[in-house]
Amino acid sequence: MVYTTLISSEELLPHLDDPRWALIDCRFDLADPAAGQAAYLAEHIPGAVYAHLERDLSAPPTGTNGRHPLPPPGILAAVFSRWGIGHGVQVIVYDDSGGGYAARAWWSLRFLGHDAVAVLDGGLQAWVASGHPVRQGLESRRPASFSPSPRSELKIEADQVLAGLGSPGVVLIDARAPERFRGEEEPIDPVAGHIPGALNRPWQTNLDASGRFLPAIALRQQFEALLGASPASSAVAYCGSGVTACHNLLAMAHAGLLGARLYPGSWSEWSSSASRPVATGDDQL
Repeated sequence: MVYTTLISSEELLPHLDDPRWALIDCRFDLADPAAGQAAYLAEHIPGAVYAHLERDLSAPPTGTNGRHPLPPPGILAAVFSRWGIGHGVQVIVYDDSGGGYAARAWWSLRFLGHDAVAVLDGGLQAWVASGHPVRQGLESRRPASFSPSPRSELKIEADQVLAGLGSPGVVLIDARAPERFRGEEEPIDPVAGHIPGALNRPWQTNLDASGRFLPAIALRQQFEALLGASPASSAVAYCGSGVTACHNLLAMAHAGLLGARLYPGSWSEWSSSASRPVATGDDQL
């Protein structure tokens, strides 16, 4: 069986020693970029390697390309090769933030053509709560050859978003907190607000009180209500920097709603140019 969206701790446990399975720890803290790796070194699922959001899953920011730009395919493929991800390898990614960071790794692998990747539902907390083993220290995997097959249809750039404003073919879904969406506060980026016409669905809405994803049928109903008459393929997910937006894309995929795209630059890129329109409150086009 190939896992392509979510996997439970119980489903993962029998595969800890399987070399055809690769575990990636994606824990991160925007306020303290070193915290994730420190937490990994102290305790992680046996066999997992560490993925640093900024060093491994992002390109250097220039001030106009967003805070966590998507790396070129060749650079990202080299990272995946270093982690021992090759053809036929089942990848499991996890964090301790409800999947908010792990979803970026999930989307990145799918973007480069690797479908056998799933997020650990409930993250490290669910694993530990189940009494499963943990390990300390740095781990690595035997390198493999990752051959990227980029799927350009899974992402959209700023100029395409701008051209699609007001069009039924582009339904923007903002994953940030409501107060950031409305422009009432902005703790990270210099401009507050959202892309005109966007709909707000905070990524945490996809989770239950235990930090696990809602059932697929509930997610499907919620996203269909959000999209209205528009198909899933019209959805464009964004957030502050193209990270937690992937959580909405994962939730949609788990619900069987396929074809949605990511705007990787997200609000941090969009708001870096005064030529792009900004909306506040609940205003839409």
